Amino acid sequence: MKHWRLEDLPWDRFDPTKMDPEIVPAVKAAAMVERNGGDYARYLNSVFSDDPDFRQAADHWAVEEIQHGDALGRWASLADPGWDYAAAFARYREGFKIDVEANASIRGSRSGELIARCMVETGTSSYYTALAEASEEPVLQALCRQIAADEYRHFKLFYDHLKRYLKREDLSFLQRLRIAAGRVGETEDDELAFAYHCANEDAELGYDHARCTAGYMGRAMGFYRFRHIERSMGMMFKTVGLEPRGRMADLAARAAWRLLCWRRDKYRDALARQQVEAGLKLAA
Repeated sequence: MKHWRLEDLPWDRFDPTKMDPEIVPAVKAAAMVERNGGDYARYLNSVFSDDPDFRQAADHWAVEEIQHGDALGRWASLADPGWDYAAAFARYREGFKIDVEANASIRGSRSGELIARCMVETGTSSYYTALAEASEEPVLQALCRQIAADEYRHFKLFYDHLKRYLKREDLSFLQRLRIAAGRVGETEDDELAFAYHCANEDAELGYDHARCTAGYMGRAMGFYRFRHIERSMGMMFKTVGLEPRGRMADLAARAAWRLLCWRRDKYRDALARQQVEAGLKLAA
């Protein structure tokens, strides 16, 4: 059951004067990925085909993910009335495919799949918290707080099932760490970059991974503050079997923050160059 409905959000409080234009492209891209939750549920149902409890949980999870996408799409349509959410998502779904009929997890085991899902929910919970705090627009603030709370609940859901599967599947600490780190690294794969392309760029413009990654990451990474990374690191440590609080977690969070800042600045520079080049083309 959904914990909230689209109608529960304060849409009548939308205030374009408090809207940051740089947030809009990131929200549009996020709407694509969230709305695609149905395909991920089909994939999970196939991987966990003989586990009715998990399959039911995955179906409920997908309903909430799809609602996240629709809510973000609705907000982006208020921010940019000329944007066609349905058409953008149709392009995304046509161009970004996952194997919804896989008979085994791409992570090598069901425990590995659940570790990867925990990493995704860790990242999204932190991201929407950061986005809510970065925005002054009241509807987006309320929406992102709702989504962040959902994503944290989803983390707990997948973590509870992970504990159940780890009793059956013997994954070492290093195996768990490798899967977790690998999934974190996938934030720069085509899923988000192609979502940015479909949501923000003309259909006639060919997809370019580097350009679209810079377009998304150059904006999204700027929303984070150290406290968001610190919280994420605690959730990551918990997933791989480490103490989520303490000196080791603190050192890891500080290292992750330095890495994020370096990547943020790299993508911001690339995005700035793109904007200058686009301006020169318009002026020519």
